[in-house]
Amino acid sequence: MALKSTIYKAELSIADMDRNYYATHALTLARHPSETDERLMVRVLAFALHASEALANAKGISDTDEPDLWEKDLTGAITLWIEVGQPDEKRILKAAGRSEKVLVYTYSAASHIWWKQVASKVDRAKNVSVINIPAEQSTALEQLCQRTMQLQCTIQDGQVWLTDGQATVQVDRETWKA
Repeated sequence: MALKSTIYKAELSIADMDRNYYATHALTLARHPSETDERLMVRVLAFALHASEALANAKGISDTDEPDLWEKDLTGAITLWIEVGQPDEKRILKAAGRSEKVLVYTYSAASHIWWKQVASKVDRAKNVSVINIPAEQSTALEQLCQRTMQLQCTIQDGQVWLTDGQATVQVDRETWKA
């Protein structure tokens, strides 16, 4: 019998002064049995960084045809495709063909090795960006993970802070491909 996803609930308040976006989102997050708390929190971070009324969780790990997060326009066309982790170059290039913009948020100490392997292969895709979250910061994000969360994200002048009221994590993003 297959293991089922674990459901997490997050109330995410976002104050993005760079985009003048201020909103609170009630997120229901299905954590796949093979997904770690660290990956789940990087997914929450990616949501906070690109939040809009149209941004939604997709099937991600559970489905090879869907990203972790996506945004569609009113016609159903995919305008933003967000992957978390270290997808293979075929998946990235397929996403680049299906979406206006593709963002890959990678994390962990092994990310540099992954990037060396796929960088030359995805370089020709002009609508793909790769952003690395340093391993020590993604590990700190993992500490915020609970089954029910109340999180606040503040974004100002490119700086990002995520807090649960007890602990605050400052996240510095490294852009590997713009």
